[in-house]
Amino acid sequence: MSVVEQYARAHVVTDSEEATDAVPVVLRYDPDADPRSVRIGLPGPHEWAFSRDLLEQGLSAPAEKGDVRIWPCGRVQAVMEFHSKQGVEVVQFDSEALVRFLRRTYTA
Repeated sequence: MSVVEQYARAHVVTDSEEATDAVPVVLRYDPDADPRSVRIGLPGPHEWAFSRDLLEQGLSAPAEKGDVRIWPCGRVQAVMEFHSKQGVEVVQFDSEALVRFLRRTYTA
């Protein structure tokens, strides 16, 4: 099977009420490594792996598993909240980029 990698832009909104400038993000799915999970790479050494089902659920209703929370924000955006020992990172995406990525993972 082939790896699906998609580049997107997101707004890191941690510690701020307003989204900052968009930053590059890498969305990755490697079915040979783990067919049930996806990875999100944020700027710096920040990469998060979590269930592909969690991402799908979080696009239509609030969803949470472990250190990752995802929920829709309005009609065209989604928010992801990542918890670690270093703190919390909150990232806002255009939902369409995430939907496009999910579609690609199911056809891979």
